[in-house]
This record gives sequence, C-alpha cells and structure tokens, in this order.
Amino acid sequence: MRNRITDIAGIRVGHAHDARVASGTTAILFDAPVVAGVDVRGGGPGTRETDLLDPERTVERIDALVLSGGSTFGLDAGAGVVAWLAERGRGFPIGDIRVPIVPGAILFDLLNGGDKEWGRVSPYRDLGYAAAAAASEDVALGTVGVGYGARTANLKGGLGSASSLVDGTPARVGALVAVNAFGRVTVGEGRHFWAAPFEREGEFGALGFPDPMPADAFTWPREALPGSSTTLAIVATDADLTKAQARRLAVMAQDGLSRAIHPVHTPLDGDAVFAVSTGRVALSDPITDLARIGAAAADTLARAVAIGIHAATSLPGLAMPPAWRDLWGG
Repeated sequence: MRNRITDIAGIRVGHAHDARVASGTTAILFDAPVVAGVDVRGGGPGTRETDLLDPERTVERIDALVLSGGSTFGLDAGAGVVAWLAERGRGFPIGDIRVPIVPGAILFDLLNGGDKEWGRVSPYRDLGYAAAAAASEDVALGTVGVGYGARTANLKGGLGSASSLVDGTPARVGALVAVNAFGRVTVGEGRHFWAAPFEREGEFGALGFPDPMPADAFTWPREALPGSSTTLAIVATDADLTKAQARRLAVMAQDGLSRAIHPVHTPLDGDAVFAVSTGRVALSDPITDLARIGAAAADTLARAVAIGIHAATSLPGLAMPPAWRDLWGG
C-alpha cells in the first residue's frame, strides 16, 4: 500500500497548478462510475452538482470529482474535467449522447498574493482539464493541485492523503484532503499535530502530543474573514455501498476533520466531505461493517490532514504563513 487514496483500486488523482496565479486544481478520476455521497458542514461552502448525490436523485453514479482553489471562479475547473471525460466517451447515457457527471467543491485562496487579474476567462477550466489528463495512481502531496495556494491559521496549507485496511472487514479506505482551514492543524503555535493519536509509522513526524499541553493550545486564530477558509476532503472505499450508505460514510468521516483541526466547521469555513464506493468488495454485515468503515475513514482522514501540512512547502513572496518544514524541518 502507498498510503494514498489510490490504494483503492480504480481511482486515479491528477494535479495542476499555476504558479503565477498561486492556485490549482485536483481531479479524482474513476476507472468506472462510482456511487457517491457528500456531507457539507462549513458555513460558507462552494459546490458543484452535489444535489445529484442525494439518494433519491436519478443519477446513481459519478465519473469524477474535482476540488479547486479560486473560490467561485474555481467552479470552472469542473467544466475542464467534463471536457476531458467527454472526449473519451465517458458519462451518463441520455439517448445517443453521454453527459459526464462531475461533482466538486472549491476553496478560497484569492488573498494569498497570486495574480488574480485574469480578466474575462479564469484559468480554472484549463487547470481542470490538465489535472484530469495528469491523473495517475501516484499522488503528490503538500503544495500541489488544489492545495497549492492553501493556508491555515498559522501554517501553509496543502494536500494530504492516507489509506487504511478496515479491521474486521475485507474493505479498505482512503482519504484525500485539501487543508485550507480557518483553524490550526497543530496544537497552538507549536509543531505537534492534533491528529497525533492516529499517526502510523511516523508519517507526519512521530512527535506525539506535547507534554505538558501548551497554554496557547486552544487560543482563537488571529484572522477571521468570513468565507475565506475551507477544508475539502474525499474518502473512498472498495466496499459495495448504496448512495444512502455513501452519505452516511461522508457524515462519519467528518469526525476526522474534528480530530485534526481546531476549530472546524465554523461559519468562516466551507468544509465538505465526499464519500465514494467502487463497489468491488461485498460486505457480509452491511450495517456493522459500514460502522467500521466509517470509523476507519474518520481516522484516515485525520491522518491525511496532518500529512498534507507536514508535506507542504512555502511559496516565497506570497501572503502566506510559513510551511511546517520551514519552522521545524523533517
């Protein structure tokens, strides 16, 4: 296992970014259409085609997901992914045509110092197309794709991924997350991660919790600008789930953000978690096994958050906090 979301067979991830704009896009492609659900808890979300994921909607499966920077402008990235899929004949069949189904979400990175004067046409459609074209099983981490221009309360944000086997079941789970949070991923201003209890094999420094807990552990972040933050995540499993079960998986996985970021799900954030099922593994006890998968997804997502910040690198000259590695190495 690579400790990436692509440990779930049939999933590929591609990134594209524009250094001048200081923003980027990540496309998550599926070799075959997948069942999906979503849970949105932030107070300022920006999403695309999430209504289709409600269990009562007609479309049962999706072809891809897209996560993008750029706030509302970044929603254009979905059109680029749709174009790439359409060229390959992918999509929901209606008569003799196919319509690619690509839900997604965006985060706010418009105040990071990049050149956002792009005129009538934003760069995000092209970034979405490029991200789809670059999709593979190898997932770069940190300052890449949708995480390129991301930030948190005290550190450079980034993109993280992790995976796990689900104890007591034949299933696997994986997570991918773009961390652009209003809150902190570390305990106060220090180097220790809130997700420390869930770490495996030193994947984000093996530092554990600070002892004693620092006085600033729960202090309020310095900046509070409504709508300027968002953490976007995808959890995936190879278990065979319905749309309703995928929605429940997304709900359970949100706890991973609560374990890794403080505070989270605020009116200042647009936090959203998607859940997808490739359906390759049958479950013998769907209710109990789904509970196990959801718990594992939350733990895996918490790890992915810390991994993304641990892997991020700075963007000199931009309005960005320092990267974790600039302060503490590793």
